[in-house]
Amino acid sequence: MRCFFVSDLHGRTDRYEKLFAAIRAEHPAAVFIGGDILPTGSFVRAALDPAHDDFIHNYLTPAFLTLRKDLAPAAPEVFLILGNDDARIEEESIMHAETRGCWHYAHERKLSLGPHAVYGYACVPPTPFLLKDWERYDVSRYVDPGCVSPEEGYRSAEISPDEVKWSTIQKELARLAGDDDLAEAIFLFHSPPHETQLDRAALDGQTVEGVPLDPHVGSIAIRRFLEERGPRVSLHGHIHESARLTGSWRTMVGRTHAFSAAHDGPELALVRFDSQRPEAATREIL
Repeated sequence: MRCFFVSDLHGRTDRYEKLFAAIRAEHPAAVFIGGDILPTGSFVRAALDPAHDDFIHNYLTPAFLTLRKDLAPAAPEVFLILGNDDARIEEESIMHAETRGCWHYAHERKLSLGPHAVYGYACVPPTPFLLKDWERYDVSRYVDPGCVSPEEGYRSAEISPDEVKWSTIQKELARLAGDDDLAEAIFLFHSPPHETQLDRAALDGQTVEGVPLDPHVGSIAIRRFLEERGPRVSLHGHIHESARLTGSWRTMVGRTHAFSAAHDGPELALVRFDSQRPEAATREIL
């Protein structure tokens, strides 16, 4: 089952057009989109200017509907999550487009793709950024130096103070997976696992009030989850420069094949993988 994976397109229509062209040419069975799909700051601009272009309604939804119409019955199944740069207030529009057949919204859901269960999870550990819609404490209420607590910053959608204070990625992943057998599962994350080749940020030599910053900024909870539960494939984005800094866009975490489609250049990074032979995956910069 041939699959595509992309992430962190940040509303760049040239990247989306490259993705659509590859889909039309190769007819993959499934396409996974790993968050940060909207233009940076689009929510803020829309709040300031009600006439601001609505990227989901005016571009993304029509583009995917046209793709599905043109390729039917060979149109791929599309699985999508949002990322920490996407305002959660846009989730309603994403879910409405789902009802029209654009994609499957995967965050905190268990879906299916042939013999594979597909799980999605959008949240990331605390970052230095102020939009906190998709941030959670990781395994405890510790926050790395230089980062802003999920209890600070701002949110585009309301959430209970108790959920903000006490939720962790670790708890939410345990609830999402339950007691399921994950041997054939595919997980679609935004955050990469901690201390791997996929979560290396350009923080070398930087300090906050004399405290060195850890260049590995991925999720400890996600790494532990992969090590303990061992899904077949996990897909990640978020840290754009990781592949350039480490020289690798893939790693093994236990028995899980973990891939990143994040990229810090203007191009599209397209990961192609066979769900039954993930060891043969490739990554092309388009």
